[in-house]
Amino acid sequence: MLFFIGLGLYDELDISVKGLEAVQKADKVCAEFYTSRLMGASVQDLERLYGKKIHVLSRSDVEMDPSWLKEALESNVAFLVGGDPMVSTTHLDLRLRALELGIKTKVIHSSSIVTAVSGATGLQNYRFGRSTTVPFDYTVHGKRVVPETPYLVLKENLQRNLHTMLFLDIQDTRYMTVNQGAELLMEMEKAAGDNGLHDALGVGIARAGSDDSTVKADLLGKLKSYDFGGPLHILVIPAKLHFMEAQALVALAGAPQEIIEMAED
Repeated sequence: MLFFIGLGLYDELDISVKGLEAVQKADKVCAEFYTSRLMGASVQDLERLYGKKIHVLSRSDVEMDPSWLKEALESNVAFLVGGDPMVSTTHLDLRLRALELGIKTKVIHSSSIVTAVSGATGLQNYRFGRSTTVPFDYTVHGKRVVPETPYLVLKENLQRNLHTMLFLDIQDTRYMTVNQGAELLMEMEKAAGDNGLHDALGVGIARAGSDDSTVKADLLGKLKSYDFGGPLHILVIPAKLHFMEAQALVALAGAPQEIIEMAED
């Protein structure tokens, strides 16, 4: 059987009791840390708590050539991921591949940044639209490229009066900050011939689940200069706020008091 086990938000202690028991009973333990990772724990920290050797898989091992899956036909294999196992479509694809091979699967859920954002900010979870990822810019034939998709998703959500959760890119040991994400979004907006994001409300969250997590709300033009500290970061652009959401952002995230006056009843 193949067990998809969520590790939670920040360190080795975030795994559920059920998940820990499944890891300790597994014949082999694998993990991937390119879709998300625990910033408060190393692989060695996980191994010490779980009492198991962890085989860290590359993107190719998971998406292109998951030959290790076949081991789950005759033994119990645990596949560890940061957050909740089924938030990433990569993991759903892997589960479907396993089922096609005749491998039984089981998902052991855990805390996810997708739900933690609502708890940290007070933004109502049912008011979020489609989420998207802000990637680092890159160069093609000597020309700098800034993808426009994140801004288009944001624009559509705002038109529908829905909040937008923007995941920030992870590349090996390079982690996008809220500041970089805000800058790139405003650059995308300018390229699209629009304006207004500089004075739009943004919310940055850093190190969710840790003892020193940071939540800060302000105009995006000001938020890009705020020091959020170390990774991981995530950025939210709210739509028009409900009165209670506005109160929560002032109380929990230091948002400007004026946003309460602009909120809907």
